[in-house]
Amino acid sequence: MLYRLGRVLFRLFFSVCYRWEVEGKEHIPDQGPVVVCPNHIHNLDPPLVGAAMDRKVYFMAKEELFRIPILAPLIRHLGAFPVRRGASDRIAFKRAMEILREGKVLAIFPEGTRSRSGRLGKAHPGAALIAIKGKADVVPAAIIGHYRLFGKVRIVFGPPFRLDFPPNCKINSELLRKQSSRIMEKIEGLLQDGRKR
Repeated sequence: MLYRLGRVLFRLFFSVCYRWEVEGKEHIPDQGPVVVCPNHIHNLDPPLVGAAMDRKVYFMAKEELFRIPILAPLIRHLGAFPVRRGASDRIAFKRAMEILREGKVLAIFPEGTRSRSGRLGKAHPGAALIAIKGKADVVPAAIIGHYRLFGKVRIVFGPPFRLDFPPNCKINSELLRKQSSRIMEKIEGLLQDGRKR
């Protein structure tokens, strides 16, 4: 109930304040495990992604946010769970696997942090690892705009795809590097196409 209310309020907020546009929503599978991978340019990216989708979206959020008394319970109700940045976090990984095993949608920003320049940064291996282990479809997404008040912000979803993982192949750093690059190439393609329009 709280999630649906939040989604409605954020849709209203983005419509009024940023004239947002959503493209490619038909690419999001109606069911089954999905990892949505957007670029990251602003603190408003998570609610933007969540508001753009009809399915409930779960997010990894930096653990510092869960130390803020009023904010912590709110974002938990809205589907966020904490992750330690810059280190392996088994608890967060386990929670991500639970979400995907339940056939739900998990959003992960592959860059791990915001790009202050607006350019696409280098991917961390976490998104690829979680998508492979969770046997999930990957949906790339591009957030285009500058979040200027009353300016236009667009989110474009691309077609879903699966990361290559040959049978009996071990998951290692080289495999994750290649698959992370695939994700970023898909996002970059959406960014390039979106900026031309």
